[in-house]
Amino acid sequence: TAFTYGTLERLDEADYMSEQFEIGFGITRRVGGNFQLDASLAYFYSETEDALGERTFSLFKLPISATYDRRDDSLNPKEGFYVNLDITPFVGLNDTESGVRTYGDARGYYGFGDDQRVVLAGRLQFGSIAGASTTGTHPDMLFYSGGSGTVRGHPYQSLNVDLGGGDTLGGRSFLGFSAEVRTEITDTIGLVAFADAGYIGAEQFYDGSGDWHSGAGLGVRYMTGIGPIRFDVAYPTSGDTGDGVQIYIGIGQAF
Repeated sequence: TAFTYGTLERLDEADYMSEQFEIGFGITRRVGGNFQLDASLAYFYSETEDALGERTFSLFKLPISATYDRRDDSLNPKEGFYVNLDITPFVGLNDTESGVRTYGDARGYYGFGDDQRVVLAGRLQFGSIAGASTTGTHPDMLFYSGGSGTVRGHPYQSLNVDLGGGDTLGGRSFLGFSAEVRTEITDTIGLVAFADAGYIGAEQFYDGSGDWHSGAGLGVRYMTGIGPIRFDVAYPTSGDTGDGVQIYIGIGQAF
């Protein structure tokens, strides 16, 4: 399948503000019912303001994504696994640096007991920016940790790289770990215990010189026809980015 896309957006994040535009085209190839490969070519332009001042980014991207999905249910999986790998080479124009962004996401599920009412779930995430420097990479392509998609119990994108003088940006390396025990109490109510940990570093690959933080908590799931409604309460267990109890609400399991 061939596709085209275009985005025009304004991002107002804690570390930066960006007005950006992207347009691209690509193809999707499905193999069987579980494997999907996507490849595209895109042009990206941004006017960005961050700790380094006002900057302009102009670059071509070649995003390539491979996904293998063997979950029994994408919103409430009880068995199987999911693996996604995104590799995006980018070529900078004018003063924009070139490099490669890599991101991976692997998830596994094991259900047991009567009707698989207890499920053990685990997740590993990793990311890397190679070739381009921290300050030469667009902030939206850098990595952060904290929030519902990485480490619950810490504010959204609260773990980053300290540039000194109170200025911060995202990192070039990222690791994330999550584990959950999900139990169905009734046909409509479930309870979840979870723990998350995340790492952000300025280096292109993990070498331990960055910072970790972690969080843990409990959640309630209300089962509906479109998947469980999620309510999680989490608290920081390590790191200095925590800000007390954090509450998360969504549709579907956390991962």
